[in-house]
Amino acid sequence: MTTTIESLLGNYTPKTKNEYVNAIQEIMQEISLMGLWRAKFFEHAAFYGGTSLRILHGLDRFSEDLDFSLLKSDPTFNLHPFLKAIEEELEISGLRVTVEHKIKHPEESIRSAFLKTGTLETFIRIGLDEALQRYTQSNEVIKIKLEIDIDPPMGFTTEIKYLTKPVPFSVRTYVPEDLFAGKIHALLCRPYKVRVKGRDWYDFIWYVAKGFRLHLSHLENRMRQSGHYSSEKSLTQEAFLNLMEKKIEGLNLEAAKEDIKRFIRNPREIEGWSVDFFRSLLPRIQFSPEE
Repeated sequence: MTTTIESLLGNYTPKTKNEYVNAIQEIMQEISLMGLWRAKFFEHAAFYGGTSLRILHGLDRFSEDLDFSLLKSDPTFNLHPFLKAIEEELEISGLRVTVEHKIKHPEESIRSAFLKTGTLETFIRIGLDEALQRYTQSNEVIKIKLEIDIDPPMGFTTEIKYLTKPVPFSVRTYVPEDLFAGKIHALLCRPYKVRVKGRDWYDFIWYVAKGFRLHLSHLENRMRQSGHYSSEKSLTQEAFLNLMEKKIEGLNLEAAKEDIKRFIRNPREIEGWSVDFFRSLLPRIQFSPEE
């Protein structure tokens, strides 16, 4: 009997091992979203981040993480029942997974979990070419990181989006203006000890090219909560653009390019990246009307 995983792989045309892993990872993400929908998770939370752009808005790159935000702060929120729903949905679909729920410090606002399945075991279960199996180590895993913010900065708006696979279901997500604000916050405020993420810059290009507006006041709320903006004055467009200019000046382009390579099909997409190129995008940023 054909499993859900095998059926959904028909929507992709993977050729290399990395492309197969990316495709299976994305199918796992979609099935996980369906499991969360069945468990009524989206009555409490909204989907955001790079994977939401990929799955809901057609961003042309793969993404590893599933990022969510509660609709309102709830320090007692229990993620366990929803992780169980994901695990059951994935196993019904033909994948054997393990779930690790991690809370480093109870006072932290981000709750994390990892969904893992053995790469070789999965290749065997869905009958992939033996050549792929031979070049896959028994300890390799396909992994998805799931994170939820249980104390989100306010001032965002959500909407309902509909998916058709594996079956028709709905997902609550941030509207594009607030997704853009979340991406800019990540781009500006990632800790220095975290390696530069070319994914942030790839997504920034995508937002600007699509003409999505930036919700500046929600960005300000995020930056105040994370301690990256403390002025008594509201964040203005001019102040924001100055911050972006400084970030671009310090960008390690080679590290950014190296990070994004495994998430895109065509490496030539990033050949034109330069400091001047990213500067040229700043005047093209549009802002929400109230800004």
